[in-house]
Amino acid sequence: MKTILILAALVAMVYSKTYKMEARSTGSLIARLTKANLYKKYLEERNLRRAQILKKGSQPIMDYYDDFYTGNVTVGTPGQTFALALDTGSSNLWVIDADCDTGACDGYLGSVYTRRKFNTTASSTFYAENATISIQYGSGWCDGQLAVDTVSFAGEHAQEFLDAEDIADIFGYMPFDGIIGLAWPAISVGNVTPPMQNLLPTLDEPLFTVWLDRKLNVSMGGSGGLVTYGAIDTTNCDLNVNYVNLTSETFWQFSIDGFSVGGFSEENTEDVISDTGTSWIGGPSYIMDAVVDQTGAQYSWEYGIYTVNCSTMMTQPDLQFTINGLTYNITSEEYILDLELGDGQCAVAFFDFESGGFGPTWILGDPFIRAFCNIYDIGQSRIGFAKAKHSQL
Repeated sequence: MKTILILAALVAMVYSKTYKMEARSTGSLIARLTKANLYKKYLEERNLRRAQILKKGSQPIMDYYDDFYTGNVTVGTPGQTFALALDTGSSNLWVIDADCDTGACDGYLGSVYTRRKFNTTASSTFYAENATISIQYGSGWCDGQLAVDTVSFAGEHAQEFLDAEDIADIFGYMPFDGIIGLAWPAISVGNVTPPMQNLLPTLDEPLFTVWLDRKLNVSMGGSGGLVTYGAIDTTNCDLNVNYVNLTSETFWQFSIDGFSVGGFSEENTEDVISDTGTSWIGGPSYIMDAVVDQTGAQYSWEYGIYTVNCSTMMTQPDLQFTINGLTYNITSEEYILDLELGDGQCAVAFFDFESGGFGPTWILGDPFIRAFCNIYDIGQSRIGFAKAKHSQL
């Protein structure tokens, strides 16, 4: 099977290309589950998972999921199409096996999503390996068998992946069929070559660009952006790109030099990651306190988040990040979100990131990526930022 992978890569080198994948926004998970009277149950399960991870002290919690971005990926021959969460914070690809019939695998009604599962017997190119793995995430896990099959999301190639035979209960609320990890090999579970590394020989350039569209009401799903594999997206992103070298080839990890919001400011070098799989921005607890103080936010015990009155959305202070000597502004309309919570309340898309005392101390999630296109440059081990273009709010 390894010989097949090598031959496929050699053939692909002759036909280098650029590919574009539409990113679909699933809409707000909080809004959807609240309407289905399931958010309280979801919150209890999420908090239980967080407590278990903190007790073990084994990994940072990167689980602030609300508005997902998915891309269509086909697996097998003939191809079966799945909506996979685009995640630059992990490195494995997995789909749910058709034989998994738990409530989580089928998807709970509150997710308002018809889940698709992989029928291995319907694929003539499916190859099951004699190995099982378990992938652990901040808010859940999946177990199953390693396998190889034809995968297509930016051209076609052979890919090793997890055929998930069991998934965490909390994933049953989430409107996707699996996850496609776009980070580095070092954090791949099972020594699996990540999808991007298999794709590199086929691309014009060893990089990909993520552009996420902007919208005021994120409770509504729909077209959410574009992932360009093999090139910088010059249609949706400004031509001026500023780069910073990675500090670790694990996550897409780099350093910030400082942060400010309103009357609060600090200069301190800290490691951060760019993560399309995290819906909000996460930072140290003292930074969370500063954001709360400067925005006048109040904690909602009902939703487990901080909120402000929606009438203040346009007047809240910018979040300002200093990266490689340049300042990047995240305006209030990017991080104050109308999730249809009621009583005129809007969410503050910022959370206390519990890093466990190691690794990155910040996560720059979707609010940052909506404001600035992120160019993930594998070839030069760096990440670039270009101001995102948006037609309207």
